[in-house]
Amino acid sequence: GLGNVTADAIVQQQEMTVSGEENVPAAEQVSAAQGADGAPAAQEPPTDTRAAAADGAPKEGSNQDTTAVPAAVDEGTKEEPAGGEASAESAAPPSDEKTAEPEAPARVESSFRLPEIDAEFDVWLKGQLDASPADAKDTEDFRYLTFSELPPFTDLHKSLMRKTMTPELFAKLKDVKTSKGYTLSNGMQAGVLRPHLGVGFTAGDEESFELFKEVIYPIVEGWHKFDPNTQEHKSDLDPTKVTMSEEQAALFQKYVKSTRVRAARNISGFSLPAGSSKEDRLAVEGVLKQAFEALPDDLQGTYFPLGGLTAEQESALQAGGFLFQKPGPMQLLGAAGAGRDWPEGRGIFHNEAKTVLCWCNEEDQCRIIAMEDGGDIKGVFGRFCALSDSIKTASEANGKSLMYDPKLGFLGTCPSNLGTGLRASVMIVLPELNKDVHKLEEICAGFDLQPRGSSGEHSAAVGGKWDISNKQRIGFSEVELVQKMVDGITKIIAMEEELAAKNAGGGEVAAVGFKLPEIEPGFDAWLEGQLTASPADVKDTDEFRYLTFSELPPFTDLHKSLMRKTMTPELFAKLKDVKTSKGYTLSNGMQAGVL
Repeated sequence: GLGNVTADAIVQQQEMTVSGEENVPAAEQVSAAQGADGAPAAQEPPTDTRAAAADGAPKEGSNQDTTAVPAAVDEGTKEEPAGGEASAESAAPPSDEKTAEPEAPARVESSFRLPEIDAEFDVWLKGQLDASPADAKDTEDFRYLTFSELPPFTDLHKSLMRKTMTPELFAKLKDVKTSKGYTLSNGMQAGVLRPHLGVGFTAGDEESFELFKEVIYPIVEGWHKFDPNTQEHKSDLDPTKVTMSEEQAALFQKYVKSTRVRAARNISGFSLPAGSSKEDRLAVEGVLKQAFEALPDDLQGTYFPLGGLTAEQESALQAGGFLFQKPGPMQLLGAAGAGRDWPEGRGIFHNEAKTVLCWCNEEDQCRIIAMEDGGDIKGVFGRFCALSDSIKTASEANGKSLMYDPKLGFLGTCPSNLGTGLRASVMIVLPELNKDVHKLEEICAGFDLQPRGSSGEHSAAVGGKWDISNKQRIGFSEVELVQKMVDGITKIIAMEEELAAKNAGGGEVAAVGFKLPEIEPGFDAWLEGQLTASPADVKDTDEFRYLTFSELPPFTDLHKSLMRKTMTPELFAKLKDVKTSKGYTLSNGMQAGVL
């Protein structure tokens, strides 16, 4: 049961997110005993004993990793005093006195250090740090940089922010600031300092989405294939609309080991963690405490502030795997400033049955997680909706509302988690389909689902245990995404049973047989012709064929490899008939990159 969740069950969320999904670096394994977002974080020890591993996702992610980057040598935290204008009294001094200029924030002594990325870029970055004025949000171990010019990005910088940010756009927005004091440089900082991030931009408050929409909208379109300029998001949190027959429910209970639904919620009027002041962070915590107190009886539980844990409470939360980790310098949150003033204003809530969990002031103001062992997706989704409604009600009781935009849906720190921001996932055991990853991926693609094996996407799963979740976040309602999950998992179970029936009683498991992937119709037809025409290879087996390419493959836009960039028609013609003494050919070497 959930009371026996182990410490490694809920793994630290990775920026996805960039999240997201998606170039997610690791499998988001999920179970009630594996609760949160799944993708392991960068391997570095927690810097605060009250913040050990927990939930996570692409943090899908959220700004998710796209490639390795040299280890950073710094770690950041910082704070921002509450925004707001001067009172009428201080704004109107006597006419015979000079109006004092507002004092610039004092420079905070800081242990903040820059990462090592590229020698020339590092010199430029050091100059920008030295020239950056003090920011009211700075703390002893974190500095916000103010970029005086568009960063001279390196080949290591892969983010959508980097692709979006032109010199003209930077010049237009570099001096723009929200009423909470969040700037373009603040939003870019994580993507500049951490080249491996896939999104590379964070929002600091609700105004960021309007003032910096010329940056955010293209990022959203690039990540989600959703154009906020022409499309609107829709939300539907009515769990009764999810249809699931008794037969489906029985199949889910038989095959699904655990189920989980998570999303972020943020309260309008307060900063997001990447730009939050200490005052805003504590105010958010206060509103969330009220929400937890107002939950229905079956969801009632306990809130544990990270800064006030007793040794006994800390041990219990660690044993349950519920503590989340202070963000390290290589992660999105650490680079964006979301770890400032740690652990103040952060906390964890869970009910007695441990079927709902909330994180306060991690990547977002509130991360809602509903989970349990087994396959009751409707029940888990129902608890998720009840928790979301409770936070909405508590916000409104305080004269606030949840951050929501008609075009972008629920707003959050990372553009990879907009819209529903929802990840519904199941842990399911599929021993037969585990032998044919392509077939499983083919079924999942038809329902916009994403399977993750033990080593991430496109890999088999140890013991046949797969984590399967929705790929989409925005443009579809919560009900639609969960329904796709139900229908897709039903189809997957049917295929699993069909394969099991074929292989029953045969002693050895029958070979799956070699099958080509589906990439793009025109290319697929060419590939089928190449397979048909390929002579037998002595290395062939019952379930694998080596192709012999008669011509340079007509690569599609989906082919991104360095092999594709290197292989010219002249080079292919020169080497296509070359063979090693062991019988290995150019086509053999190219096959993985072609398929």
